[in-house]
This record gives sequence, C-alpha cells and structure tokens, in this order.
Amino acid sequence: MSPMTSTRDRRPPQKGDQRRAALLESLDHHLQGSSLDSINIADISRRAGVSRSAFYFYFENKAIAVAALMEEMYDDAFVAAGLLAATEGTPAKRIETMLRELFGTLDRHQHVFAAMLEARATSEAVRTMWDADRQSFVQPVADMIQEERVAGRAPDGPDTVVLATVLLELNDRMLERIALGGPLTRDQQVEAVAAIWLRTIYGSLPEEDPS
Repeated sequence: MSPMTSTRDRRPPQKGDQRRAALLESLDHHLQGSSLDSINIADISRRAGVSRSAFYFYFENKAIAVAALMEEMYDDAFVAAGLLAATEGTPAKRIETMLRELFGTLDRHQHVFAAMLEARATSEAVRTMWDADRQSFVQPVADMIQEERVAGRAPDGPDTVVLATVLLELNDRMLERIALGGPLTRDQQVEAVAAIWLRTIYGSLPEEDPS
C-alpha cells in the first residue's frame, strides 16, 4: 500500500516468506502487553523462532518493524477515506461514516498505533514514513473537495490541497487522542470533527436530504 514499504523492510517481501511474517506476528503479540521500548529484539526473534540476525535481515530496528506492522491499519484507513467519494448519502452522512470507520480502525489496531506513536517520537525514518503515508491521502480528499465545488455543492475557497492537508492532520490528532485516552466520548469526537470537516468544505452545515 505505502510507497515507503522499501524503506520499512530491508529486502522486498517474498510471497510465503514465513520468517518475516513470524517476526511481525511476534512483535504484534508482544505489543499487546508491553510498550515498544520495553520489548527487545531477542524476545521478538525468540518467539518467532529465528535468530537476531534474521530480524536485522528484514528490519533495521524495532521502529521500522512497527511501521511495517502498521500497513494493515493504513489499508483500513484507505477504505475509510474512500467513503468520502460515495455517490449515496448527504455530505454530512458520508463524512460521519468515514470518521466512524477511521476511528474504528484504531479499535482493531490500537496497540500497534500506540507503538507507532512511540516509534515516531524517536525515529526520523518513521516520521518520514508517517508524513508520506498521510500525504498519500491528501490528493483524493482534495479531488473530492474540487468535485463538490465544480458541482456547486461547495463554495470556492482556499486551495483544496491545503484544506485536505489540514483536515487530515486533524484526523491524525484525534486518532492520537483516542489512542492515548481523553475526556471526550467517541460520539462527541465524531460530531465535533465532522462539523469541522463540513464547515471547512461547505462553509456551513449542509441541510439534510429529506429523502
């Protein structure tokens, strides 16, 4: 999925490569009960049934391995983003559905996402990957905004790429808050973020389609 895959993995993934899969499964297992910092490569390798040198054959370090493990969540996030381009439903409904699906991906991958935040804080390479992955979402969202403007459903305004970038950064921040915990409920978060998306793109909260 990500254009940065070759940076995450020291060698191109081979179909049926059981050692690489075993290492990622082991890392995932350990992350369910421990922070990334507290896990050592020897433990990951031991559970995977391979040597430490085998780990380094595939991954430069733990942070890069976590980035590889994150790819399933990125794939789920792309599915969520695709809901914005749906032809059915009001803008409010499409945006709310996208946000609920996006935040729902975190429920399935929360321990990996928390580890990714930890890795991002210490690894420049992972920060670069993070930014590149978010950037890959920007153009589809910008295209959606432009299509809404051309169709007369949204007013002209700031550059669509700039708007898309800021809105996606907001989504990132909310994912971090959900992962780390906070005072707001999921419904409150969805309602607030959806209102920001709607007002940013449409200038107001569009009226609901009576049908």
